[in-house]
Amino acid sequence: MSFHSMWAELLPVGRSSASGGYRRFAWSGADADCRAWFREQAETRGLAYEVDRNGNQWAWLGDPAAGDAVVTGSHLDSVPDGGAFDGPLGVVSSFAALDELRSRGVGFTKPLAIVNFGDEEGARFGLACVGSRLTAGELTVEQAHRLTDGEGVTLPRAMEAAGHDPDAIGADPERLARIGAFVELHVEQGRALDLSGDPVGVASAIWPHGRWRFDFRGEANHAGTTRLADRRDPMLSYAETVLAARREAELAGAVATFGKISVEPNGVNAIPSLVRGWLDSRAADQETLDTVVTAVEKAAREYAAAQGADLDVVRESFTPVVEFDHALRDELGRILGKDTGLKVPVLGTGAGHDAGILSGRVPTAMLFVRNPTGVSHSPAESAAEDDCLAGVDALADVLEGLACR
Repeated sequence: MSFHSMWAELLPVGRSSASGGYRRFAWSGADADCRAWFREQAETRGLAYEVDRNGNQWAWLGDPAAGDAVVTGSHLDSVPDGGAFDGPLGVVSSFAALDELRSRGVGFTKPLAIVNFGDEEGARFGLACVGSRLTAGELTVEQAHRLTDGEGVTLPRAMEAAGHDPDAIGADPERLARIGAFVELHVEQGRALDLSGDPVGVASAIWPHGRWRFDFRGEANHAGTTRLADRRDPMLSYAETVLAARREAELAGAVATFGKISVEPNGVNAIPSLVRGWLDSRAADQETLDTVVTAVEKAAREYAAAQGADLDVVRESFTPVVEFDHALRDELGRILGKDTGLKVPVLGTGAGHDAGILSGRVPTAMLFVRNPTGVSHSPAESAAEDDCLAGVDALADVLEGLACR
């Protein structure tokens, strides 16, 4: 099956007719359809299909127990109304790259696997990379069992409803010990390749990043009868904090975004009693990130005090800087430039990935495919088919260099 036909087959799954974006949330109906697609692709190619204890899907060529396996893949879930390429491009390209290698008639000297990691985006339960975090031991069973979606459904309950045993989840060091290298292909979430004119690049590092929840608590009251001077309106503190986040990020050369908000009682004619906002902040280094988040929290506390509101700040997740394995990264550059002599661009990214989670346990690397607009996590996310096919060829070259020597 060609890249084009696989892409066309997966394209309608979980797509919203209203927004044109994707709602492929973990352990939902759309997620089940994506997982069924993955299994069909594996079985069509005669690969050994399995689901691990954490719900991640694997398709194996060769004996997994042999060790030193070369693994590629990504994820199929999405953010709310996300784009088509973030995640699925890596999975589709992995199957297409295997097809390309078979057409070349190469002989594999190492086991090869394609993986679909579950719940990478964290759209449903609020924590990114749940499948890979569990596998790597960066998320405990107890922590995972406490995860709850917006409807009050716990992760264990959602997994059980989808036919997976939630009591089986947990660290999987034996599986990780089988892996000699993990290479994830992903659409670039930025414009570096578009600006350099290159269809494919190699990742250097993932910026440190995290999510912080700001709870501004005031006093609910009537919007029409309460004097401005008598109000304890947490929305004002929140609004000023949003502007502070933008200001501090600009000063530091970082990024900071309040992209999610919850308001109680959430009435048009009611002064809020609680405004809960989630801050996402990322920077090229830890010191800069700490500077930004500390400054935002300091400003938020000053604004809250001025409005008579209380403030709690909770760090919900954090990922330190990830330097991808230098030897593997350099090997990817050598493989991709061996016939042309061209230097493949190496670039950092502010986006988190399963490859980043696994990097502390196995050698990992990433390939990026050009995104002409730089837009991601949006229905406008795009990549030209020629660039996607260049990504498939690059991934095939890399897998051949790593698994067929």
